[in-house]
Amino acid sequence: MENILELNHVSKVYNDFALDDLCFSLKRGFIMGFIGPNGSGKSTTIRCIMGLAHINSGEIRMFGMNYHEHMKELKERIGFVYDQDVFFEDLTVEKNKQIISSFYKQWDDNVFYQYIKKFEVPLKKPIKSLSKGTKMKFALAIALSHHAELIIMDEPTSGLDPIFRKELLDILLDIIQDENKAIFFSTHITTDLEQVADYITFILDGKIILSEETETLLDNYVLVKGPKKLKDQIEQLQPIMLKETSLGFEAFLKRNEANQLETIIELSLDRPTLEDIMYYLVKSQNTRL
Repeated sequence: MENILELNHVSKVYNDFALDDLCFSLKRGFIMGFIGPNGSGKSTTIRCIMGLAHINSGEIRMFGMNYHEHMKELKERIGFVYDQDVFFEDLTVEKNKQIISSFYKQWDDNVFYQYIKKFEVPLKKPIKSLSKGTKMKFALAIALSHHAELIIMDEPTSGLDPIFRKELLDILLDIIQDENKAIFFSTHITTDLEQVADYITFILDGKIILSEETETLLDNYVLVKGPKKLKDQIEQLQPIMLKETSLGFEAFLKRNEANQLETIIELSLDRPTLEDIMYYLVKSQNTRL
């Protein structure tokens, strides 16, 4: 299956920050979660992907084509949903739709109204009167109504209540049933990604730390907890991070390095969450600086 999105050695330099040699790809039919702490380069990467920031070197390809050379036609095939007000706030939902739809050759009113009905978005209300969750539903309806094949989402669930976040994740899983589509989903809420993302790409200080299947990533590491008397034994395995706790210690290791510990009754070996992995990898990077 072809890559719907590719970043090949992409760099972007600012005065105080740089994206450095970014490489990752996303195939049709999958959801990729894009994670990293605030200031790590998530939004800058998305700005480069969307052509809102000019890259200094490397190449961004979509649907097998160079994005910079084919920007106008490729934007027809992309739906963009992000955590900012980008609509005409004083106009109604219906008026906004009329303006936005004129920019897309493939616009489909039937699809739009189906989603508006499904999402329960009021057509006659001005955008500024809608809740954040309803605005997000409207943005998603817009993205889906011109038959976008690649949906790019920048922090779509931040500030939303848990019920709507769950509803949005169900919508994404429904969208991806169409194997021609793909979703690139940037967020700091890692629990959302554990539910829906097939792949995780982790950026830190403008560099890609990892990009791999979610299940493989979660299986690659282990959290080891135990009493202080066993701390020296764990240190010999050179864990990625080790910290003392009130009850003993907590260590973060590669799974294959911890296999020999499974027979020690006083230790607990747990599968980490994405949040655990991000926390310990960030801490270990900062320790090395």
